[in-house]
Amino acid sequence: MDAVWRSSSHSGGGGQCIQVADGFTGVMPVRDSKNPHGPALLFPAQAWGTFVAGVKSGTLQAV
Repeated sequence: MDAVWRSSSHSGGGGQCIQVADGFTGVMPVRDSKNPHGPALLFPAQAWGTFVAGVKSGTLQAV
């Protein structure tokens, strides 16, 4: 399966963000938008969901 990468709508299109690829069972592929041909990290889907929920709720904040 080929990955179809997407950026967050909150990224502003500045090329300084991460991208994710949906549709992979049990994992969430993540890559650096500045290096689209570089490596991707695979996070367990449950851990990724917890991370996203933390960001949305404000529990995790950008530094």
